[in-house]
Order: sequence, then structure tokens, then C-alpha cells
Amino acid sequence: MPRTDWNVVKNFLVYIPTSLKEQTAIAAVLSDMDAEIAALEARRAKVQALKQGMMQELLTGKTRLAPTGDQHG
Repeated sequence: MPRTDWNVVKNFLVYIPTSLKEQTAIAAVLSDMDAEIAALEARRAKVQALKQGMMQELLTGKTRLAPTGDQHG
């Protein structure tokens, strides 16, 4: 959206949790989500590095794939 119509935006209601307990609970959930995202990103980086290493071994001929029964010819 290239421009914002402030007359529309100023009519939005934004609810803010008033109790400290609710704010703390929300913060805890968001922190857990951040930790899970970081763990998934680290796992993805490891898998990408492993894949790259395996592809390099295949390209250099260090590792060869076993023939499968579905080859033609």
C-alpha cells in the first residue's frame, strides 16, 4: 500500500494487555517462539552444509551412488 489514509487508521482499536501477568505471559510465548525459530534456522544451516558437502563428494567422484533397479538401458 503506497500511502496510508490516517482517517482510517485512527479508527482502529488496539488492545493493550493491562495486567503485568498477561504481558509476562505474552512475552514468554514470544521468547519461546524466537528460540524455536533460532533452533530451526540452525538446523536448516546444518542440513544445507551437509547437503553441500554430499554434493561436493558426488561431483568429485569421492562418493558414488549405488545403481538402482529403475535404470534404463
